[in-house]
Amino acid sequence: MGPLNGIKVIDMTTVLMGPYATQALGDYGADVIKVESPDGDVTRQIGPTRHPGMGPVFLNTNRSKRSICLDLKKPAGRDAVLRLIRTADVLVYNVRPQAMARLQLGYDVVAKINPRLIYAGVFGFGQDGPYAAKPAYDDLIQGATALPALMAQTSEDGVPRYVPNALVDRIVGLTAVGAICASLVHRDRTGQGQRVDIPMFETMASFVMGDHMGGLTYDPPLDKGGYARHLSRDRRPYKTSDGYICVIVYNDKQWESFFAATGRADLRDDPRFASFAGRAGNIDHVYAELARILETKSTAEWMDILTHADIPVMPMHDLESLLSDPHMVATDRFPVVDHPTEGKIRSMKVSANWSETPVETPRLAPRLGEHSAEVLREAGYSGDEIAAMVRDGVTRTAASR
Repeated sequence: MGPLNGIKVIDMTTVLMGPYATQALGDYGADVIKVESPDGDVTRQIGPTRHPGMGPVFLNTNRSKRSICLDLKKPAGRDAVLRLIRTADVLVYNVRPQAMARLQLGYDVVAKINPRLIYAGVFGFGQDGPYAAKPAYDDLIQGATALPALMAQTSEDGVPRYVPNALVDRIVGLTAVGAICASLVHRDRTGQGQRVDIPMFETMASFVMGDHMGGLTYDPPLDKGGYARHLSRDRRPYKTSDGYICVIVYNDKQWESFFAATGRADLRDDPRFASFAGRAGNIDHVYAELARILETKSTAEWMDILTHADIPVMPMHDLESLLSDPHMVATDRFPVVDHPTEGKIRSMKVSANWSETPVETPRLAPRLGEHSAEVLREAGYSGDEIAAMVRDGVTRTAASR
């Protein structure tokens, strides 16, 4: 049933950041009702598909939800979503607040009909600064919070690049889950809902600078910032004689074990290796030497040697080999399941485990409007009213498509 069983969430989000957050809430047991436009979430169109509108990005960001299709630009569509909001615990949106105001769905409106509602917005920028109305996307926020600049410092060609992952959307989405759950705790203690904003720029600025503030922490600054170990060019997967391997030798005990396992007792007397402070002050030299040593044996040999020496080591996977990692296989992290319309698909288990409120197999991602009639009936609409809404283009059902 999950720890959030009994919590009703109105999901007015699209693309990735908001849907990723609401998927987590659904995975944790909440009843998540995804409100989609007649065209559906654009991520339905991304990637290879067996059937139109059911792409892999959508499938992997919208499980544990029900889908209702509503045209919010029509008065009847707006009235329907307001009726859903009346009995909801949480509303999540990821357009700019100005867009919600234009739809007449701002917090000042919905709080009057449901004072217990948690009204959560995930969007680009805090509303008390000059960027309040600016649009934002993952790539833009990566650039604005120095990630490409840091990537350039560690690359041989010095070219800034984005991280090849929707890092911002997922980090901000997870931050939103925590903020929403905290707001629910407050609501349960006081009976009072509230508006909570989770801005991308501010969230990621803290995320990045938590590592890289460095000497900029002090006033006046002691340096230009940056965590030297993270910025070392040899902090990377290391080349072996036949591939790559991921190794981190960090504390004194691990380095002692590494000296013994590799027969490099000579390094024990080198002040650049002998202490944590020495290694930190000479990290580029330390990692470069580590890279040279690891090139001398095969990946399998190093996996065996370093595992027996209790030195942190992992294989470097690609997207395909990750699925067959023995730990992932043993824990059935990516089970193949039967989707009602898409046939066999590879799903992803919820990573958290609860002793008292375990989560069940999540509801698989819905077709556009799959639950429109069901949700409207729950909200009190009659069969004739639902049929009229379909006829007038206010809603669509899977059958009407």
